[in-house]
Amino acid sequence: MQVTESLNEGLKRELKVVLSVTELSEKMNVRLNELKSQVRLNGFRPGKVPVNHIRKLYGRSIMAEVVQQAVTDSSQEALEERSERPAYQPEIALPEDQGEMETIMEGNGDLAYTMAFEVVPAFEVEDFSSLELERRTAKVEDTHVDESLGDLAKQYRDFEPRGGKSKAELGDRVTIDFIGRIDGEPFEGGSQENAPLELGSNSFIPGFEDQLVGTKEGEKLDVTVSFPEEYGVEELAGKPAVFEVIVNEVAAPVEATLNDEFAAKLGFEDLSKLREAILQQIEKEFEMVSQAQLKRQLLDKLDEAYKFDLPERLVDQEFEQIWAQVTQELEKSEKTFEDEDTTEEDAREEYRGIAQRRVRLGLVLGEVGEKAGVSVADEEVNRALMERIRQFPGQEKQVYDFYQENPQALLELRGPIFEQKVVDHIAGQANVTDQEVSKDELFRDPEDEAEEKPKKAKAKKSTAKSETEAKPKKAAKKPAEKKPAAKKPAEKKAAAKKSE
Repeated sequence: MQVTESLNEGLKRELKVVLSVTELSEKMNVRLNELKSQVRLNGFRPGKVPVNHIRKLYGRSIMAEVVQQAVTDSSQEALEERSERPAYQPEIALPEDQGEMETIMEGNGDLAYTMAFEVVPAFEVEDFSSLELERRTAKVEDTHVDESLGDLAKQYRDFEPRGGKSKAELGDRVTIDFIGRIDGEPFEGGSQENAPLELGSNSFIPGFEDQLVGTKEGEKLDVTVSFPEEYGVEELAGKPAVFEVIVNEVAAPVEATLNDEFAAKLGFEDLSKLREAILQQIEKEFEMVSQAQLKRQLLDKLDEAYKFDLPERLVDQEFEQIWAQVTQELEKSEKTFEDEDTTEEDAREEYRGIAQRRVRLGLVLGEVGEKAGVSVADEEVNRALMERIRQFPGQEKQVYDFYQENPQALLELRGPIFEQKVVDHIAGQANVTDQEVSKDELFRDPEDEAEEKPKKAKAKKSTAKSETEAKPKKAAKKPAEKKPAAKKPAEKKAAAKKSE
């Protein structure tokens, strides 16, 4: 094998690799001898088929296999011999001339190919003991627990029938029968009896609940609405519909009494145990926010401290993923860049900067993690997989099978774990001081503190811009969700339910 460097500019490298006809012939003979004991042909005893006969019958296909394996092995060997560190899988270019390839496949010519790639930039990992970080913490007060208890009381409140001719108000619960029709024809799943609906909950199609405000028990009416364009059932999306509604009952909310009986309904021994559980949950939430802000601060400082050339291919790939997400969000919201007080050109420049940040931080954390011996155990990946599966109730097997059949998706679960472990490693060496703040200060977005600007222009950009992870959160591709054409009458929420 002969390796020649044909390009060395910045991070770009190109190598020309030549495998002589002698090398290919030797690999061909080795493969033929391996097949000799495996080939079964009529007229020959097992293992006794002449090599030349095998070559005559299958020579071309075997040589194609030999060439493919030779390219794979020799390209890896060339990288190892030169101690190259490609930033991604090198691009292999075989001869384009058909006649040249024919000569090679016939075993009469040398194989020359090129491999192009960019190398991982070289940089020194600094001593993190001089890194100054501030960790904001907040103490859980009784008022925080009281607020959460109040939310629970609203969530689990009861309703009492208003009776008589009392009219339904926002916040009331109406129990209704309805039949939905499109173009005068009932559609599957568009009817239900005794369906409970809390007015103002926005759980039905926009406009549906508004038309029930002011109705009375026993009243009949037609509710005219249109299904959202992005509605989950394609046959209904964007279609106008008329629902024939009968109001069976109007009930007013009754706030739950926070006592031991209320706690028992939620599965706790008494109210004190419920408060204790809420306290622990809030403490956990505060801790998660505190750690997330510390991580963001740490990554911001790493981004400032490390400046080096980046592999263009990695930046391009990162940018394309971000840009696809941004444009998809704009299309979904039917907005333009002008609506976001920017232009496409400026937006591209901004998001390319975000892509560069992610790639840079990914390289830094990768280098730090490699030198520190950070690894991710299979058990950690399995735990992350179980957490992911729990996000899809009723589709657990489908999600599990998806990840088992897609190794790349599993890698996407491993990446954030590795990243967090490296961040923890760096924070463990840094000089971290704690600062106690209020709950509002803890939950305040650092960007809002840095600049007092209206958030409207940033709303759609937040998905990409606010992420501080070294690599993008590539949302692992979800298994195809089989959306029902309609809801069944036994379900609590009708087909009129608003698509989230």
